[in-house]
Amino acid sequence: MVRKLLPLLLALVGLAVGVGSGYFLRADPDPKAEAEQGHSTEVNTENSDAATEIDPELLPEYVKLNNQFVVPILQDGKVISMVILTLSLEVSKGSTEQVYGREPKLRDAFLQVMFDHANAGGFRGAFTDGANLILLRKALLESAKSAVGDMVLDILISDIVRQDS
Repeated sequence: MVRKLLPLLLALVGLAVGVGSGYFLRADPDPKAEAEQGHSTEVNTENSDAATEIDPELLPEYVKLNNQFVVPILQDGKVISMVILTLSLEVSKGSTEQVYGREPKLRDAFLQVMFDHANAGGFRGAFTDGANLILLRKALLESAKSAVGDMVLDILISDIVRQDS
């Protein structure tokens, strides 16, 4: 009899624990949803309007570079893998055409940085580690600023893939 009752008792205890943890770990209710249901909540709307209005002149533009960057990874003089990157640049308002006009110079500077990064072992192991990508972004940003000026605000790595052979 105990053998039949024990699984049932364990199932009920598990169900109770699951329901209790679901109740205590549920997400906080949305204040807007409560207001629609008739609950009275105080929402400060004075600062929310000011926070959502951003001057369009201050918003940056984004320039996606046309082609991907292909970087070989060498070991003992042989290509052991390839890294393929897609980059975009965050630029100041109105400078998109100037960046596209200097794209060949930018690509050359970026490839040099990526080859140096690859030779230093930056694309080996956990190459998508946050600290590793921050170093790469900083180096790319410095080379972009030296190639086209301070109109480049940030470097965005859209895609990064390593194909091992």
